Parts: sequence; C-alpha cells; structure tokens
Amino acid sequence: MILEMKVPSPGESITEVEIAEWLVQDGDYVEKDQAIAEVDSDKATLELPAEESGIITLKAEEGDAVAVGAVVCLIDTSAAKPEGSADAPKEEKKEAAAPKAAAPKPAEAAKTYATGTASPAAKKILSEKGVEASAVSGTGKDGRVTKDDAVNAVPSMGTPTTGGNRGESRSKLSMLRRKVAERLVSAKNETAMLTTFNEVDMSPIFALRNQYKEAFKAKHGVGLGFMSFFTKAVVRALEMYPSVNAMIDGKEMISYDFADISIAVSGPKGLMVPVIRNAENLSFRGVEAEVKRLAIRAREGEITVDEMTGGTFTITNGGVFGSMLSTPIINPPQSAILGMHNIVERPIAKNGEVVIAPIMYVALSYDHRIIDGKESVGFLVAVKEALENPEELLMNNDVNKALEM
Repeated sequence: MILEMKVPSPGESITEVEIAEWLVQDGDYVEKDQAIAEVDSDKATLELPAEESGIITLKAEEGDAVAVGAVVCLIDTSAAKPEGSADAPKEEKKEAAAPKAAAPKPAEAAKTYATGTASPAAKKILSEKGVEASAVSGTGKDGRVTKDDAVNAVPSMGTPTTGGNRGESRSKLSMLRRKVAERLVSAKNETAMLTTFNEVDMSPIFALRNQYKEAFKAKHGVGLGFMSFFTKAVVRALEMYPSVNAMIDGKEMISYDFADISIAVSGPKGLMVPVIRNAENLSFRGVEAEVKRLAIRAREGEITVDEMTGGTFTITNGGVFGSMLSTPIINPPQSAILGMHNIVERPIAKNGEVVIAPIMYVALSYDHRIIDGKESVGFLVAVKEALENPEELLMNNDVNKALEM
C-alpha cells in the first residue's frame, strides 16, 4: 500500500511551510513516528514524523515551499525492512558522490609558469603596495612581472592588503528567519516607535536571592532568577498603566485585563518568543517554573505555534549576551517591549555619598500612537520602583509567603 504523506497544519492562519531539511534520503526505509524532515513555518521549525513504516519516496526538495495539505512524500507500507547495516549518513553519502577534481595537466602548468611571476625586486615593491603579482600584466619575457611593472602598478579598491582569505558563502534564509525579518521591518515602518531609558539598582534583589535562592531551589526545583522579579514588576506596572497593555487594530484600540508576557528566548533556529499566560496569577515559583519549561522547549526545538501566539507585552534580556544598552524593537501587534541588560557595578549617589552598586540599564520601546510619553516614562519608573523595593511592592512585606517558603 502506498501512503501519501501530506503537510499537516502547524497552526491557525499558516497556509504553507518550507522543507528546511530532509532527515532521510529517497528510498530509505523509515519507521513509524521517525522524524523524516524539518519544516519551517513563519512562526516555528517543526519536525515531520513518518505516519507509517516503509520505503519512502520524496516528492519535494529542500527549500521548497509547499502548501498545507500538499503531498510531500510517499511511503510504501508493504515494503519489508531491509536487512544489514543502516544507510550511511546523508553528509557521508554526499561526500562519497562528489567527483574528485581532475589534476592539472603538466603541459598546462608549464604554459603559464612565467605569467604573473614577479622578479625579486618587483615582488618587494608589490608587497609594499599590497598588490598580488597575479593581478599585474607583466611585460617581461613570457609575461614575467618586471620592476617597472611593479612601480607602475596601481592597487585597485578591491585588492586585499593583508593577503588573508576572502572567501564567501551563501545560504538561504529559513522561512522563520525571513518572517522575523519582515516583522522587524514592519514594526519599524508601521509604528511610531520611541524608546525611554532608566537604570535600576539591583542591590535589593541581589540580597534577596543570596538569602533565599538555595532554599527556594531545594523546595521548588527551580532557581530564583531575575525573570520572576521583572515579570512581577511588569505585571504591576501594566495594571497601573493599562495603555501599555493595549494594541491598535485598525481604528480601534484593544485593551486587555490580563497579562500574557512574551519572553524572548534564543533557540537553535533563531529567536523564539514563547508566552507566559496570565502572568498576573502566577507566584514567583510559578513564573520561574514556566520560564524554565518554555526555555527548554524552545532550545530543544519542541516549542509549538500555540505557545508563541498571543502575548500582550514582551520582555527581552540582551544582558545574557553582554549587552550594556539597546533599543529593543516592538513585537507586533504588541505596543511595547522591555529590554533588560547586563548588570555592572557602577558608582552611584546614595544618601549624599558615592557608593558602588550593581546597576542594570533598562529600556522600554513603545508605540507612540497609542502610548503617550507620560505613560511610557511612568511605566518604566514603576518597574524601577518595584525592582528597587521588591519586599514592599512585589512581596507585600512577607518574603516567605511570596516565595512559598
């Protein structure tokens, strides 16, 4: 029996996918549920499992865009599993199939021996100019480059001066990366995006983490990181400034009475933005557990489209890569995004004295069409206040209860 395998729908509104990579070759025997391909949609990269066991016939090439519901391969389910060793890996087969380059003929090598060869004096002059001898037309015997040729040689704009490698390669962008690029350009072009900045003294959070992180991890199985503090601070600020938790849809503004917080995570296929649903209802332990779960799924390529759809506000942490300050781009159709950065000990003024404290710069990019300057600045100040006074503003002066200790 010949089974036609069709492209399943990876999510609502997705009409086509791209074959990113075939994990098997035409004519291979595949087992049921074996991953046979990776497919890119405009939201995620997903694995395509074999629906039955049998001999596979591929009907699409890598890089092809195929519609949802289209046939991408055939599986002969009546074929018996071949005996013997497994097929060689795809890369090895490609190498084995590649023909060896033919060696140059002796006559050809002798024919061009003098062409482009510089005399010792010419070679020194060309080296000082950063010009390759092969780029100069020699006037000497059999095309030999003379001293006069070297003196008259003019370096071109594209001539390398270091003698280093200048190779280049091309690779097709994945559908996910192309969609991310389109969304970023769209966000820049279609929103009135501005960014406001502030700084946060992280000393109080450092003190809390140092005191409770070991007990917190022992009891809950997750670490007490910075993300739970920032998420809780953002939820509080969104309640104070609801326009930051709103979106524009045509001529209407959509406001939300919940906070679905998108968190930017670096995955193997690029930036993923899974969503923490109803973050306003989660405890510190709940936020940390959800962040860990989503980050693992994103990095292992198991994240689903549904888990990355529908956030109302985004938090991105460039600090994990060492960024001091940045202007994050809004994640449309959202209206604002908070950028976290690295924490560096800096001198600041406290009670009239200069002290050293762990400082983080934070940035809020927002759509000025829907969020006024007063609201954007007030929102970021509210985040700063909560992070600098977490016991009172985020924990209601009861740390043990807030951390469920």
